[in-house]
Amino acid sequence: MALTERRTASGAPQEQVPSRERLIAMHRTMVGIRQFEERVRSDYLARRMPGFTHSYVGQEAVAAGACAALESSDLITSTHRGHGHAIAKGMGFRAMMAELYGKAAGACAGHGGSMHIADFSLGMLGANGIVGGGFGLAAGAALAARLRGTSEVTVCFFGDGAINKGTFHEAMNYTALHRLPVIFLCENNHFAQYTAIERTTAGALACRGAGYGVPGVEVDGNDVLAVEEETRTAVARARAGEGPTLIVADTYRFYGHNVGETVRYRSDAEILDRRRLDPIPRFEARLQAGGVLDAAGCARVWAEVTAEVDESVTFALTAANPDPGTALDHLFAPTRAAWSPA
Repeated sequence: MALTERRTASGAPQEQVPSRERLIAMHRTMVGIRQFEERVRSDYLARRMPGFTHSYVGQEAVAAGACAALESSDLITSTHRGHGHAIAKGMGFRAMMAELYGKAAGACAGHGGSMHIADFSLGMLGANGIVGGGFGLAAGAALAARLRGTSEVTVCFFGDGAINKGTFHEAMNYTALHRLPVIFLCENNHFAQYTAIERTTAGALACRGAGYGVPGVEVDGNDVLAVEEETRTAVARARAGEGPTLIVADTYRFYGHNVGETVRYRSDAEILDRRRLDPIPRFEARLQAGGVLDAAGCARVWAEVTAEVDESVTFALTAANPDPGTALDHLFAPTRAAWSPA
C-alpha cells in the first residue's frame, strides 16, 4: 500500500494521509529539531551557552506530528523541554538560538531563555519551567476561543510526570464540563525527571480521561504519522464543539532530564534498545519505501538543516546583548493608566 493511502479494516479506501509536500515538511521538522537540539547540547556542554536546557532528542515525532495537524492560528502550550514544540509550530532557528544565548534578537528579546521561550504570533504560548504549568494556560486559551466565537484549538503538551499533578485534573474537568477546544497531549517518555513511571504512576494514563467523559487514546509517539492522525481526529472533535481529547504518546528521551546529567538511573542496554526506535530513521525508511524521498534527498535535508543551525549560532553570537535598562520590561501587567484610552 502506498504511503499516501489509508484503508479501513475491510480494505476500503479511507482518508488520504498528508500530501507528499506535507510528508517532506514533517521530515524536515524532525531533522530540524534533532540538529538544533544536538547543537544546543554541544554548545552548552562546551560552556559557550548560558542558562539551562532540557533536550528533546528522541521525541521529535510527537511535536512534528501534532503540529502538522494544526492550522497556523491554532495554539500550543509547552513544557521545560519546549524547543521541539517551538520549532514544530514554526519558530525559526535564529530567533530561538539568539534567545538561548540571551540576545536582544531572541524570540523573547533575551528575557526568557530556554524554559520560557514563546512567540504569541505563532500561537506558541510559551515553554514553562513549572511542571504542569501549561494546563491552566491551555484551558484559558480554549475558553478565550469559545468566548470570542473563533475556531482556534489549543494543544497542551506535557509529560508523564505532569499527569500526576492536581492541575491536570482541574483542567480536564473544567474543559470537559464546558466542552472546550483543547487537546491534552501527554509525552510519556517514561521518566519524571529521574524516576521511572512504574514507581510513580498507577494505571493506564489514557484511562484518566474516562472519569470526565473525555476520550483517551494511546499512540506510538515514535511514529510521526500515527501522532498526526490521532491529533487530527482530536482537532476535528474540538472544532466541532465536542470538547477535549487526551492523547498519550509513548516515546523516549535519548539523553538525561537536563543537559549535562549523567543518566545513572538508566542502563546502557535500555537506552540502546530504545534508540533502535529512533523516529527519524523509521520515518525515512517509510519515505524511501513509498517513493516520497530517496536516501540522497534525506541526506540533502540533513545537510541543509545543519547549515541553517550553524548559521543561527553565528547569528546569535554576533547579535547585540539586551539593553540593561529593559531588564524589568514585561515582568508586570500594565497599570490601568498605561492601557486605558486617552
